[in-house]
Amino acid sequence: MRECDLCVIGSGPAGQRAAIQGAKLGKSVVLVERRDVIGGVAVNTGTIPSKALREAILSMVSRQSAMPQLADFRRAREHSFQELVRSADRVVDAEIDIVQRHMRSNGVAVLHGAAHFTEPNTVAVEGGYGTEQVRAERVLVATGTEPAKPEGVEFDQRTVITSDEILGLPALPHSVIVVGGGVIGTEYASMLSLLGVKVTLIEGRPRVLEFVDGEIGEALQYHLRQGGMTLRLGEKVVRIGRCEPPPGARTTDGCMAEATLESGKTVRAECLLYAIGRQGATAELRLENAGLQADNRGRLRVNEHFQTGVPHIYAAGDVVGFPALASTSMEQGRAAACHMFGQPVHEVSRLLPYGIYSIPEMSMIGWTEEKLTEEGVPFESGVAQYREIARGQLIGDDIGMLKLLIHQESHAILGVHAIGTGATELIHIGQCAMAFNATVEYFVNAVFNYPTLAECYKTAALNGLNKLRSV
Repeated sequence: MRECDLCVIGSGPAGQRAAIQGAKLGKSVVLVERRDVIGGVAVNTGTIPSKALREAILSMVSRQSAMPQLADFRRAREHSFQELVRSADRVVDAEIDIVQRHMRSNGVAVLHGAAHFTEPNTVAVEGGYGTEQVRAERVLVATGTEPAKPEGVEFDQRTVITSDEILGLPALPHSVIVVGGGVIGTEYASMLSLLGVKVTLIEGRPRVLEFVDGEIGEALQYHLRQGGMTLRLGEKVVRIGRCEPPPGARTTDGCMAEATLESGKTVRAECLLYAIGRQGATAELRLENAGLQADNRGRLRVNEHFQTGVPHIYAAGDVVGFPALASTSMEQGRAAACHMFGQPVHEVSRLLPYGIYSIPEMSMIGWTEEKLTEEGVPFESGVAQYREIARGQLIGDDIGMLKLLIHQESHAILGVHAIGTGATELIHIGQCAMAFNATVEYFVNAVFNYPTLAECYKTAALNGLNKLRSV
């Protein structure tokens, strides 16, 4: 039996950071990964592959700006899907190599195999060469999530798929139904649309990405429609199946996906991507042997220190639920490792930036207009359009925008929202200002490099103050 101070189950962002932090504290650490390669969902099927595909698409159409034009769509259709996947694979391989080197340099032992508890302090790892027992003083569960697959839907990895299988398609489908207008569904729908695929996006809510600021969300919807995507909003899918193609329909294997809507409509396409919800990957852990129980979505409940109901067993990352971001998972894993070995650590910040890598990309931090209105907080908005900024003209982005939400009385910055080129980078300027309680006057008086998109902050601040002064 192998003995260690910390056994980490799962090598995604939370598991990686916890393992490294434990090693930095001089502890013996064993990291268990069920895949043949390290990195978890984030590196192998989720964050990195999807963003690598996005970058390959934008590079292929030869644009710096994330605002494709009609000529870009025509160029995109000329390239094969496998060219793009190969480009994404190179990025994934490089990231896996980086993670492996970090584990080796920090002395973290990596075991490949499926882990399960045999008792609260013992984990069995079933790999290709047998089963190994690991006894640990502390255990961190960082197994992440997997796509939800509702009963009654036959997933075949070709006609009806989840986001885990999309990069494994042998060829780009002519048409796709995307069920779910959340982050994953919207990102892939926008990428496929740019590649010339006929995309129908179905979302049960009145708009896609309902948690984002309404004005920003509407701007995205407008752009998606301009790119040729069909949006069916406020529609619920009640049945998913396969059907014979009608005469003249383009298919690769003589079969089509079919979605029946609650309204009675039927939508057909060559492929259907199901992107509603994810389930905690805890089904095979035999949690009962450790005195634990997951909720109905496979997730574990933890306290503010990421301890489960069994004090020496911690959990971090997507497996604990909201906010389920790679960025927050990293910090949760590090914080959990510090707490379990008595190291002081700050609470994970509640001021979280969100990045949505659709085309165009979007980002936000803080309150939305809708939430401020609901809570009765007096605010004003200041808006800067990229087309007003020299850098926006230089990169050809005349659709992007940045918005500040400003408290009417204190002039505190309550929220920052952006859509367009570099939005996910630009948001961090607002994050720092909010973290240090800066007022909107900070941006008015600040000097920004010219020409840069960062100038949007000054323009938006002036716009907001002019509104407050009724100018």
